Amino acid sequence: MKPKYPVVLASASPRRGELLRRLFDEFEVLPADIEEHERIRDPKLLAVALASEKAYAVADMRPNSLVIGADTVVAIGDELLGKPLNVSDAIRMLSRLSGMTHRVCTGVCVVAPNGDRVEFVEETHVTFREIAGDEIEQYVATGEPMDKAGAYAIQGGAAKFVAGVDGDYDNVVGLPVEALRASLLKHGWAE
Repeated sequence: MKPKYPVVLASASPRRGELLRRLFDEFEVLPADIEEHERIRDPKLLAVALASEKAYAVADMRPNSLVIGADTVVAIGDELLGKPLNVSDAIRMLSRLSGMTHRVCTGVCVVAPNGDRVEFVEETHVTFREIAGDEIEQYVATGEPMDKAGAYAIQGGAAKFVAGVDGDYDNVVGLPVEALRASLLKHGWAE
């Protein structure tokens, strides 16, 4: 794709950067300095709110760019699973996900130089097989879960826990690439 403006990814996630590289050869990575919180209990609304906060924080610094913000929220029932606070929190989250289907919601906000914006959220359902306690402890000991919503990386060591994915796999990694592509083309921000 060829963007109409310089592209800035408002995220420190290397996974989002890898996914965005499927759309653009060149873009700037400028993480937003916002406090991630859970003041909104609906995972879809929370994901979009956090994505928007990131995009607008960076758009103020890069007013002539197309800024893309994204945030991923994992939910099981009414419980939101953010990034684990520590090892025991990661173990708790993975134990909670064991043998269950959960939702992964990634909110995306794109802000154009003229101030126009688009927001959307993609939801994917992920089912984990039953995971033994020692498997969870071994996975958490790798350190991989510690900066991930829901305490796992589907593209990493947690792939072996996945029994099924209903929806966009890239969304679970951190960026719904095809939905973003369609949105950028629809709004004329890329060709």
